[in-house]
Amino acid sequence: RELSKVQGIEWIRLHYAYPQKFPEEVIPIMANDPKICRYLDIPLQHINDDILKAMKRGHDRQGTLQLLEKFRKQIPGVALRTTLLVGFPGETRREFQELLDFVKLARFERLGVFTYSPEEGTTGYALGDPVPEKEKQRRADQLMELQAEISGALNEEKIGKTFKVLIDRTEGDYFIGRTEFDSPEVDNEVLVDKAPGIRIGNFVNVKINSATDFELFGTEIF
Repeated sequence: RELSKVQGIEWIRLHYAYPQKFPEEVIPIMANDPKICRYLDIPLQHINDDILKAMKRGHDRQGTLQLLEKFRKQIPGVALRTTLLVGFPGETRREFQELLDFVKLARFERLGVFTYSPEEGTTGYALGDPVPEKEKQRRADQLMELQAEISGALNEEKIGKTFKVLIDRTEGDYFIGRTEFDSPEVDNEVLVDKAPGIRIGNFVNVKINSATDFELFGTEIF
């Protein structure tokens, strides 16, 4: 609330909002304060209860589903981003299939996937590294193929609509920007046709003309 009062701050974005003991009083503020992006980065890592317990994440499947439902219902149009980990010790194909089914159900707007690697001093280090690297990568690729389909379908729904876009840089024939639903470097980008008056660091209103799985293409409108 205090940050949103600061003149010159246009967007406030929440990252690393861990699901364990999420401060639910934040939800109505996100829904009603125009400076707070309707975007939430909530790193879930997995959905299977046994894997989450082994990771010592402090949340479970049921609580996660309930929390996601609250976000969707109480923050209209919210974009949810998560990160998932595949190949954690104990993740068989059954647990991985549960994760796939969860992603199909949740339809995250943004998603990143990592493969497990043992690091001394971490929770999983004593469990070894039983999942072969090739299998870890196969699972990561399968998850991202699914996410590309979801992202592509959601992007198609944006064609013809207008969004406020922050211009980050130029590249070839385009200005590259992002909406309130995108963090820099990790999320989707908006490629805006070059036009006089557009400046890096400025906000412009952009009508979306076409889309790919992870990119939107549009033109500035006045």
